[in-house]
Order: sequence, then structure tokens, then C-alpha cells
Amino acid sequence: MGGPRDENPPLLIESVPKDQSVNTKPERIVLTFDEFVGLDNPGKGVVITPKINKDLVEFTALKNTVTVLLKQDLEDSTTYVIDFQKSIVDISERNPADNLRLVFSTGNLIDSLKLSGRLRFPFADSKEDYKNVLVGIYPLDDSTDVFTAPPYYLAQVDTLGNFSLNNLKSGHYRAYAWRDANGNLKADYKSEEYDFLPDTIFLSPESTDSLFFNLTKADLTPIKILRSANFGKNFDIILNRNPLLNEVENDLLGKDLFYVQGEKRLRFFPKIPILDSIPLNLHVQDSIGFSSDSLIWAKFPSSERKPEKLSIQINSGKSFYQDLDIQLTFNKPIIQINIDSLNIKVDSLFIPIQKHMLSFADSSKRDVLHIKAFLPDSLQTELVTLIAADSTFQDIEGEYNEKKVEANYRKLVRKNLADGISGEVIGTKGPLIIQLINEKKEIAYEQVLSIKTKFSFSLLDPGTYTLRVIEDSNGNGIWDPSNYIQRKLAERVFYYKGEDQTKDLIIRGGWTVEDLLISATPTTGLHKNEK
Repeated sequence: MGGPRDENPPLLIESVPKDQSVNTKPERIVLTFDEFVGLDNPGKGVVITPKINKDLVEFTALKNTVTVLLKQDLEDSTTYVIDFQKSIVDISERNPADNLRLVFSTGNLIDSLKLSGRLRFPFADSKEDYKNVLVGIYPLDDSTDVFTAPPYYLAQVDTLGNFSLNNLKSGHYRAYAWRDANGNLKADYKSEEYDFLPDTIFLSPESTDSLFFNLTKADLTPIKILRSANFGKNFDIILNRNPLLNEVENDLLGKDLFYVQGEKRLRFFPKIPILDSIPLNLHVQDSIGFSSDSLIWAKFPSSERKPEKLSIQINSGKSFYQDLDIQLTFNKPIIQINIDSLNIKVDSLFIPIQKHMLSFADSSKRDVLHIKAFLPDSLQTELVTLIAADSTFQDIEGEYNEKKVEANYRKLVRKNLADGISGEVIGTKGPLIIQLINEKKEIAYEQVLSIKTKFSFSLLDPGTYTLRVIEDSNGNGIWDPSNYIQRKLAERVFYYKGEDQTKDLIIRGGWTVEDLLISATPTTGLHKNEK
């Protein structure tokens, strides 16, 4: 009300001990400023390295001073850094003090080694968010890691993804980066992105390499079987997590015995009564490479339990050009399909489904059905509809679909399509998975390159896409996350970026886009002369 707004941050006038002091072991640190100051969550915002017990540190603000009580013994011959980040603010406008760091040593010299670098989030939807992202290193003789205890040295990542750990001792270290969403200075592998160096690094006055991290999520909980139990006439195997891969061996499988995968569960359905216990040789594998092999004896007793209703999920809303692929996913194995009540409607024309157009993704499950049809350009329509009357599908328990099924698809017109795009990936080699991601975050087009690095797509639906590359090192056709226990890094993921450095790739009807270059991003690790 009485003057201009205070936009100046508080300035440090004096500190006890002074910055860069040596041979000091303070129990109390006092900072004096040029104006009245307050504190903004110092317990989380203030970073103290090397590691000390933050639970014993007490921060107080009174008028123009801030006092830090350490309440613990400091190590001998050690350089300590207290980085106040944005935790000290002025009273009037809450402007934070700029670049406020206090460095002192309990020995007769200040450690001066530095380790800097940058990081990225390969699966960030748009702009990468570096809030609460930390980088830490642990001495080689420290038995803890980023999942069990805070690091010895710690640094906060800036808004551009850069970091710098300063005033370090020489020696061998293990390095990590993670998003510390819960503020406990440790990584939670079930909910937070992280990355690590598989090998140790050695810091010395001659060290000039910089560090690079690629942060992704990878749940380290090994997959295992929790229990097995009957569900009516059926048999369930309960897992602690969903398997990426499951394989079952039994002579009856695909003939008189079928199964489906549900949420953390495999359910087996007998087609005919099975009186004796039968062996199931089960192999399950999770997304990070852990696997479990078990021999389980299954029983299928009689039961009066009422069967679950048959439910269907359909990939409706998809666009296609000429080759229509309809996918129906059922909650139970399908035994009978009444083809006569199954049609594809194009305007007023009904195209009957024929037997050769049907196929199950897995004959031992029979829960995912594909209906494939070729619709030439002579059928000039945009809307195509699958129609299945009630009682078209019968599951293994005798249940039918109770309601009529309709699903719409959009047929693309040749004259409106983009002729194609082409380009090359540089800085890597195959196998590669090239993906065009549409605005719904769906994989609209995909191509696998086994050894070459040049790619091309033709006859594309116009729109704005993201062009993504997965470095499929093991050639299994999917992206593999990291496995910290096996010291295996995640497969690299990188993107095409235009002149404006955004991921948006605009594809227009009738156009051809050529000579797109996608540069591989750095691998996790140390890099020479990295800026």
C-alpha cells in the first residue's frame, strides 16, 4: 500500500562459520541477512552433503538470522556443503535467497572435485518435469544403495535436467538418479523413476567425464506364485504381479483344457469333466526378466457355483485402410461361434463373415479373436460396423453374449492419406522398433528393423504424431526396463525432433516427408567432453 513491491531476495551479510572455513566442527551455524527472513520447508529443501542425520538437524529463523543446530558429531577431515536451495525467504514477499551455499571442512583443506551431467525421462508425455529429481553417489565401501538409504553426496537437478555434485573426495563411487516424489531421499522402485550406473566410477583430480542418466520405472519385485485354488469348476493360479509371458504345458491344453490371464491370475477351464488331478508345468516371466517355474497339480471338482457372464471388449474406433483387423477379447475361452449372425456392415451392404477370416491369437486360450477383412477402395464409405447378434459367441461354460454387439471403424480414403515418411536412425544399430504415436497416445503404426537403420511408412492417416525409436537390444519385440539386481540397464528410447525441438511430426494428406534423421540419445554412464 505504501510503496513498490519488494522484489529483491535476502542477502547474506555474515555466517558463522564463514564460507570456505577449515579445521572447524560447528554445532551451531548462524546466518545473518540484510532483512527479516523466514523458512520454507527446510527439512526437505535444504541439502546437506556428505550425508548426515537430517532428523537431528533443527532450523530456526528469528528476525534477520537463521540458525542451524546440527546436534551430531561431524566426520574428521571432511568437507561439508549446506545448500539452502530456496528454503530461506524474506518475510514480506517470500523471495528466496539466491545460490546460498555454505562450505566448510573439519580438516585442513576443502575437497574440490566435481561431478556434473544431465538426465532425461524417455517416456515423458510432453515437457520433461525435473521437479524433485535427485542425483546421488555412494562410496564403494557403503553397503547401502539408493533403495535403502540416502546417498553420501547428493545434488538437486535444475529445471533443464542438469546437475552438479561439488566438493567431493577422490575415490570409487556408485551413482544413481531418481525422482524423489515422497521426499525421503531414497528411491521407491514401485512408484518412482530411477536409473543407475552398472559399474563404479573413480573420481580424481584428472576426472573430466560427465554423467548421463535415462530415468524410467522398473518394479524390482520378483514374480512368484502366491497360491492356487478352485473357483467353481475351474482352477486359479494367483500371482503377485501380472506376467509379461506365461507358458503352460499339459497334454490336454488346447483340446479339453483352456485358460485365460486375468489380473494377477491364470484361470483354467475344463471343457469336459476331469476326474483326476493333472500336472501343469508353468513358466511365468515378468517385465524386468525375473521368471518362475513350477509344477502345480490342478483339480477340477464339481460345483454348483453359477458361471460368470460372458463379457467382450472390442477395439472399436480404430482407423484402417483396406485391411480391417477387428479384435475381440473375452473374459473366458470361446468354444462356439455362430458365423451366420456375424456380419460387417458397409453403408447398406452386409458382408458376411467367413470362417477363414477368423483366428484366435492363442489356441490354448481362445480368449482373443481376430476378424480380418479386405475392403477395397471401391467400397467408398467412411463408417464400417461389425454386427454380432446376441448368442453369437458361446464360452466354455455354456454362457452366450446376452446383447447384440456393434463396433464402428473408420475406413480411410486413399486420396486423403499421406503418401509416406522415411528417414534414418543414427548413433545406433538394429534391432530397432520404430513407432508412430498418435494424439491419443496410441501406437498407430509400427515397424521393426532387424539390422538396418533406415525406415519408411506409407499411406498414413494425416495428423500430428510422435516418432519414437526403441533400441530393442535383445530382439524380443518390446521395450525392456532396467533390472538393478542383474545390473542391466533399460533399453534406450529416443525421438525425432524437428527444427523447433518439439516431438510433434505433422503428416499431411498427399504429402511425402523424406530424410528424417533421429539421433540416438546418450547411454547411461560417463561420457567424454559431454556439455
